[in-house]
Amino acid sequence: MYAASGHDADMLYATHFYVDDPFIWWELRSKTHIALSPLEIDRAKPVARAQVHGIAEFLPPQPKDNSAAAVIFGIAKNYRLKSFLVPEQFPAGLLEKLRCNGLKITVSEKPFFPQRSRKTQEEVAALTAALRVAETGLRRGIDVLKASHADRRGFLKWGHIPLTSERLRAEMDAAVLHAGGSPANTIVAGGNQGCDPHERGYGPLRANEAIVLDIFPRHAHNHYFGDLTRTVVRGRASEALRKQCATVQSGKRWVMKQMRDGADGPTLQRELIERFKSAGYPTEQRKGRWVGMFHGVGHGLGLDLHESPRIAAGKLFEGLSITVEPGLYYPGVGGVRIEDVVIVGKTGVRNLTKFEEELELR
Repeated sequence: MYAASGHDADMLYATHFYVDDPFIWWELRSKTHIALSPLEIDRAKPVARAQVHGIAEFLPPQPKDNSAAAVIFGIAKNYRLKSFLVPEQFPAGLLEKLRCNGLKITVSEKPFFPQRSRKTQEEVAALTAALRVAETGLRRGIDVLKASHADRRGFLKWGHIPLTSERLRAEMDAAVLHAGGSPANTIVAGGNQGCDPHERGYGPLRANEAIVLDIFPRHAHNHYFGDLTRTVVRGRASEALRKQCATVQSGKRWVMKQMRDGADGPTLQRELIERFKSAGYPTEQRKGRWVGMFHGVGHGLGLDLHESPRIAAGKLFEGLSITVEPGLYYPGVGGVRIEDVVIVGKTGVRNLTKFEEELELR
C-alpha cells in the first residue's frame, strides 16, 4: 500500500500509526514492514505495528530520485521481488510507473482487511469513546438552542445576536475540540434545508421549526468516528412535525428490534420504507425532488465514517458496528432524522448511543 494513514483507513488499521503524508507498507511472508522518511521514523518505532525502515535503506547513496516509485523499486530489488498485490485505491500514476519499469502489479478484487468490519472489544471501546465526543458536541448545540429566544419575526437570537447555522455549528465544533475530537462538516440544517440530508445548513435559524443536528467527529487519539443525529425544535413543533418525528422514532425502534446476526439488510430497508408508506409517508418524487425515506437506513462505522457494509447491502453479522438512521423529508414540514450506533450481536443489538430523543426544546 502507498497512502497516508490519516486519510486511508486500511493503512491506519494495518499500522496503528497516524501520518498525514503517504508512506509505503508491504507484507512479505506474513511479516509487515513500512518505509518512512526520516521525519517519521523515531515517532513510528514505539507505536507502529510493523517493522520500521527508513527509505534510505532502499535507495543508493545521494540518490537523484527518492520518489515512492524509486523506493518501491529498491524494496523489490532488496527482497528479490517481481510482483506486488495492491488495493483498489492504490494511486493510478504510481501503478503505471511500476508497471512500465518491469514490476508486475495486480489490483486486488477483495479488500485487504475484511476483518475491519467485525469489531473487537478494543474497537468497540474506541467507537464508544468517539460517540461520547459526538454527544458532547451535540449537548452544546442543544444547550445553546435552549438558551436562545425568538424575536418578533420568529428568528432565534442567542445573547442578543442572531443564531445562525454557522454560529451554532461553531459552538458544537468547539465543544468537540475541547472534548478531544476533530469535527468536520457538522450539519445544522433548519426548516426545508433539513430536507436535503447532506445539506450543512446556513443562515438564520427559526423558532418552531425542525432543525437537524448531525455530528460525526473523529476521536483525536484513537481515530475512530462517532456519528449522531437528532432533530429538534426550539419552541413548539407543528402537529404534522410531531407525527413525522414519532413515525421516524417508531421506525428506528422497529429496525433495531429486527437486527441480529444473519438478518437480511435489504429486506429491512424495503420493509421500513413500506412501513413509512403505510403510515402516510411515501417515498417518491414530487415536483422533481425526492421526499420520504430516500437514503439507506444505516452504514458501517469505524476508522472510516462510511464503512462497508451498509444495511441495505447484505446480511448483518455479529460484531458489525453500524448506524441506524431512518429519516423522513417533506418540504413545508421539515426534515426528521434520528441516528444511533449499534453493535450487532447473535440475538439483537447493543446500542452504544446514550443521547436522549427530545423534539421540543423549551
